[in-house]
Amino acid sequence: MATDSTAAAAPPRKRRAWGLTLLWLAPLLFMAAVVVYGVLTRTPTAGQDSGPQVGKPVPDFTLPDLAGRPVRLSALRGRVVLLNVWATWCPPCVDEMPTLQQLYDRLHGRGVEVLAVSIDALGEQVVAPFARQYRLTFPILLDPRGTIERLYRTTGVPESFIIDKEGRLVQKIVGPRDWAHPQMLALFERLAAAPSPASP
Repeated sequence: MATDSTAAAAPPRKRRAWGLTLLWLAPLLFMAAVVVYGVLTRTPTAGQDSGPQVGKPVPDFTLPDLAGRPVRLSALRGRVVLLNVWATWCPPCVDEMPTLQQLYDRLHGRGVEVLAVSIDALGEQVVAPFARQYRLTFPILLDPRGTIERLYRTTGVPESFIIDKEGRLVQKIVGPRDWAHPQMLALFERLAAAPSPASP
């Protein structure tokens, strides 16, 4: 009988032990959840993983064009630059390409440059036929290794950066645009008309 009584008393003791363990773990689990939530929802501070800031110089880079020639962003200082990050497999990117060409045709001779950086993994193999198909004449750079994504903290395509003659960010644009729209053309014309930076 004593054995039966001991056996019958065992489950409540086990339940109490589990209850005490959970009571001890609960604060730790709560603290861990708070830390994880804070990491996942924090807003990046200026200059911390947030990419270029309006009014500040943008990161410099060098990437090859379709002919394999290196193109360096800082070499275009003194010109207004539209840096467009895109891919051939992105329908909105394809939709805005004709207006990029129109912007280039209209304002390239007035100090506006277009740099279209392709993030296609296959690089020239897919980008060159695309450029021929759409008759694109502005510089197209190849970035299959994600240099732009790391430097400019892009999160998708298309993303564009309007850069003034001093190499500072004027505006970041997420998503496609009609680059030949009168308001957009007026913006680039105004930037192109600004005084050029003094030579060092």
